[in-house]
Amino acid sequence: MQLAGLCPLRVADKDIAMTVHARFDGRLVMLGFGSIGQGVLPLILRHIDIAPERIAIVAADAAGADVAAAYNVGHTVLALDPDNDRAALVGRLGRGDFLLNLSVDVSSVALMALCREVGALYLDTCIEPWAGGYTDPNATVSQRSNYALRESALALARPGAGDPTAVTTHGANPGLVSHFVKQALLDIAADTGVQTAVPADRAGWAALARTLGIKVIHIAERDTQTADRAKKPGEFVNTWSIDGFVGEGNQPAELGWGTHEKAMPFDGCQHNFGCGAAIYLNRRGAATRVRSWTPLEGPFHGFLITHNEAISIADYYTLDEGGSVRYRPTVHYAYHPCDDAVLSLHELAGKNWRMQAEKRLMMHEIASGIDELGVLLMGHAKGAYWYGSRLSIEDARALVPHNNATSLQVTAAVLGGMVWAMEHPREGVVEADQLDHARVLAIAAPYLGEMAGAYSDWTPLEDRGGLFAEDTDQSCPWQFGNFRVA
Repeated sequence: MQLAGLCPLRVADKDIAMTVHARFDGRLVMLGFGSIGQGVLPLILRHIDIAPERIAIVAADAAGADVAAAYNVGHTVLALDPDNDRAALVGRLGRGDFLLNLSVDVSSVALMALCREVGALYLDTCIEPWAGGYTDPNATVSQRSNYALRESALALARPGAGDPTAVTTHGANPGLVSHFVKQALLDIAADTGVQTAVPADRAGWAALARTLGIKVIHIAERDTQTADRAKKPGEFVNTWSIDGFVGEGNQPAELGWGTHEKAMPFDGCQHNFGCGAAIYLNRRGAATRVRSWTPLEGPFHGFLITHNEAISIADYYTLDEGGSVRYRPTVHYAYHPCDDAVLSLHELAGKNWRMQAEKRLMMHEIASGIDELGVLLMGHAKGAYWYGSRLSIEDARALVPHNNATSLQVTAAVLGGMVWAMEHPREGVVEADQLDHARVLAIAAPYLGEMAGAYSDWTPLEDRGGLFAEDTDQSCPWQFGNFRVA
């Protein structure tokens, strides 16, 4: 393994606390106040000039009400549904205000449409359907996919109309990792002698990826955080939203589908609508595993959990020439959550995907560990390159209250996206890939621990010979069939 200039970007706490990135004169409504809402509130008050009395929290339960009170922020318990969402929000939102949507089971598209109607800015960390949408028995697998949810959100876009900015899917992943991809491409270009300016548009970034020979991009994440007590039988344990994780784990596995791929997976399906940049497997993401690699963990098996970035990155880096797709990388998530979450998933699957009776979001009981979150770009002249954040629980706690290593990577990205939206208030519907990656990273980086880049000669064919050799495509290691765990 060759390390590429480990570059810690932390700054002293006193310097972080003094930096105000934006002034906001409107009202801010935070919808949902779970681990991410509680973790981002102190960041907002630290880096955005807004009085606490102009912030209102609306949440489905009383979780975190004590945290809101500690910051003198109002907290209302109100669960939104298709019948009351308008009545609940119209009086709280108007022109120049901001809706930060961190909820689950509330339609992101409905909220985005409402914000455009009243003239409010908007940001979310994923595109959510109304409750039951992930497992709707009346919907096809394609209709329950993140691909379909993304298409429904992008259908609201009206380029050039000057609509209030709505930043969709801007947490850690999706969100932050799209900015990691751009920085990784620039690093690889510099290290392989490819002369390039920072691309100015989508076509320029896609052309750079093709020039470098990028065939596959993993969002490769390994969470090693451990608690001071073990998971109990009948308990689901995780370091971030349990309902959110189980919901997306029950969706089909999805991946952006590259032009270098030779064969469709045996259970692979194409959508008959939309951009065409992704496929889905007729199988839950939480039941699908893939091989991947991070610098500290090395090779590992991760879950191919569906995420918006697998589709948006593949779409953004598509080169269409003369109406024909000439280049696109394969893109997907490869996630190894904390060990107790893996045990929880195993138990969940054994119960035919019926949720355990108890849930425990790991926070104060975390004793040690890091979240190693980055992007792994493969197929270029130097083989594989991982770039991303390595954040420990100790650093997370020292930097911001009410966070663990996983949540802080999300909340720092939320802050970056909010500031960008305030600086660009009339951009309409936009995804992370369309934002200025350097600006967002400059805001988020002080909270991401050690930013690291590492080259490797790892491929998914490594150590797969011998007695139990599986069918592999030796002619091209970057085929999806080589990454998938049989």
